[in-house]
Amino acid sequence: MKQIALKVDVDTYNGTRTGVPRLIESLQQHGARASFYFSLGPDQTGREAACESLKRYYNATSRLYGRILPGPEIGRLCRAIMTDVRDAGFEAGIHAWNRARWEKAGFDAEPAFVEEEMRHAIMRHEDIFATAALGFAAPGWRTSRHALRLTQRLGFLYASDCRGSQPFLPVIDGELIACIQIPTTLPTLDEVLSLDASLVPEQAVDRIFQLSRAIPGDHVFTLRAELEGIRFAGAFESLLDRWKKSGYELVTLAELHATLKAETLPRCSVEIGEVPGRHGSRLIQGNEFLRP
Repeated sequence: MKQIALKVDVDTYNGTRTGVPRLIESLQQHGARASFYFSLGPDQTGREAACESLKRYYNATSRLYGRILPGPEIGRLCRAIMTDVRDAGFEAGIHAWNRARWEKAGFDAEPAFVEEEMRHAIMRHEDIFATAALGFAAPGWRTSRHALRLTQRLGFLYASDCRGSQPFLPVIDGELIACIQIPTTLPTLDEVLSLDASLVPEQAVDRIFQLSRAIPGDHVFTLRAELEGIRFAGAFESLLDRWKKSGYELVTLAELHATLKAETLPRCSVEIGEVPGRHGSRLIQGNEFLRP
């Protein structure tokens, strides 16, 4: 049975408070499992206000946080919603402490900054869930060499920090990282819409569905609480319905990870590149390292 792991990026206070409960209900109605990756510290989305996608998809209040309005601390204020995710049987992982600050720092973030951000997030996650997170998913598929090292050193079983075609062990600047990468393999809904302005969300859903059928193997589909949980909730439900009717199993990344064996996975370089439909550079899966 073909598996599609659903990766929910929860970027903002509004996405956590409004989008996550709607997604819980929708996923349960369709018998789908998913992994929720939470931003656990202050919401400073307003510091990204120049980004076109934020203007298009995020509400006005979110765009003021950290710029004009103080950024609400998501993990403290939305603790009950986060534990609802766990209690409903979904996976709860780590996205970031301060997502806006992490994305801005990007690929050249100083090691001290990276470690502080990750440790803050780990501590808050353990405080909320009383257990360690299995997975880490870097915001915006933007991360640094030191952050990749820390996914190994801090005990994560896997990370989902990049775009690619299949699970692999990452190699950066010739250094092997012993933490499995499970990349996002399908385009996101907003990327498809960005590539073709004539499309409506239901048509974008059809393109994603057709790609999931045409490309062999299991897949990872990334959605956002702010989009598929609010603005595109109806379109996302239709995608869930089509996958379920086609016999696909909709799973968590932890469940997908359980089917993998590190010793059989390819060792691939990670590179900085462009993703169609998304502005700016992202981490992408490169060629197999030293393949004969």
